[in-house]
Amino acid sequence: MKPSLILACFLIYTALLFIVTWITARRATNSAFFIGNKSSPWMVVAYGMIGASMSGVTFMSVPGWVGTTHFSYMMVVVGYVFGYITIATVLLPLYYRLNLTSIYSYLEGRFGAWSYKTGSFYFLLSRVIGASFRMFLVVNVLQIFVFDAYHIPFTFTVLIFIVLILLYTFKGGIKTIIWTDMIQTTFMLLALFVSIYIIIDQMGLNLGGMVEKVFTSDLSTFADTSWNSKRFFVKEILSGAFIAIVMTGLDQEMMQKNLSCRSLKDARKNMLTYTGIMVVVNFVILFLGATLYLFADFKGIQIPVRTDDLFPVIAINHLGPVAGLVFLIGLISAAYPSADGALTSLTTAFSIDILGINKRKDLDERQRQRIRQRVHVGFAGVLLLVIVLFRMINNQAVIDKLFTVAGYTYGPLLGLYAFGLFTRYTPRDRWVPLIALISPVICFLISEYSVELFNGYRFGFELLILNGFLTFVGLFLVRKKNKGVDNPG
Repeated sequence: MKPSLILACFLIYTALLFIVTWITARRATNSAFFIGNKSSPWMVVAYGMIGASMSGVTFMSVPGWVGTTHFSYMMVVVGYVFGYITIATVLLPLYYRLNLTSIYSYLEGRFGAWSYKTGSFYFLLSRVIGASFRMFLVVNVLQIFVFDAYHIPFTFTVLIFIVLILLYTFKGGIKTIIWTDMIQTTFMLLALFVSIYIIIDQMGLNLGGMVEKVFTSDLSTFADTSWNSKRFFVKEILSGAFIAIVMTGLDQEMMQKNLSCRSLKDARKNMLTYTGIMVVVNFVILFLGATLYLFADFKGIQIPVRTDDLFPVIAINHLGPVAGLVFLIGLISAAYPSADGALTSLTTAFSIDILGINKRKDLDERQRQRIRQRVHVGFAGVLLLVIVLFRMINNQAVIDKLFTVAGYTYGPLLGLYAFGLFTRYTPRDRWVPLIALISPVICFLISEYSVELFNGYRFGFELLILNGFLTFVGLFLVRKKNKGVDNPG
């Protein structure tokens, strides 16, 4: 496949995004940037959130996981359902009742300024690392297949993506992103379905025949019943529920889209619709993974050492030019939402939580907008530097460790919100940053020595629950003697 053809598709796709930007960002204000003037159609938000949550990591990694973990990831997805229901029934009513723009403002009213800054800081840290890592994976593949042919340095490739994302989010923010997310979701799903169709066709089967082959193979095992396994199904369901709560319900990027809906009723419909679509899409991704392994066996294709490479290798090298082109368009679609929503939410959290521009009476609308735009450009630069740093490290094991560290940052958020919602106690606010620092460290040490400490038990995704629990206990230990004021949660 010629790099010039891929480049042309990239430019056409980017032009489409800018057309959407031009339509949506006209006369955009700070309110439009932060919460879309609370006028976003809930159906569009629900559909677009699939693309935002299904990053390049999901697009490339989950199909490859099927070879070792089979369909056990669906147990995590089952947990997601419980988590999203909790978000719709507990967190969204809280956010709408308090009329929040930044969801971490809740912590200020409940505990105080230090807790508020701590919650926002952990979001900023985790989102910078997570978004940079996801974008690195996608841009790195495009660098290999497209930009290396033109001798364009990786740093310049990242700069191109960052500048394009900066330009189309600079004015419209969330008002633009909910519509561009819809386009990105469509192209990613198209890549999945077209790839499955071509594999089935090349194997001389119909859909029913492929379904039968998948579900009569070992690849379709849903539940790992070994209690000390990282993927024990009970652990995965529980972990999935808490992962959904913290990585969606306590995440400014995902909640900012929900808060842009017209009303709480619309936001709930959005969340529940998104849940249903998400279950189907994740099943399709796993089904694709199984078909890739069956196709590799059928054609005698060697499985790559890095299973993340299975989908791109087969799509580009073995399924023909149409499949390769559709895959790369899907990958390009995954590159943009890896950073556009993150950039907007980082700007929102820093402008409102750290700089407090919405509270400063000495600023008029134009001055607030100018500060917000400078923050937006600043975080674009931060993402660029972190992505280039990942490339310089050039050690997948180290990068995996860094990405795992980002997961630890959600534990303190879980503990803070659980303590605020389910107790009437108030911790000594100045101690909260220390508690939020110590808890992940203790959690890490327990995880490292869990085999020795717990008779062979290995922690998986449930580390998040442990991290939140340790934070909760720490807040309880530094609580004030009196039970605080009525709980606003």
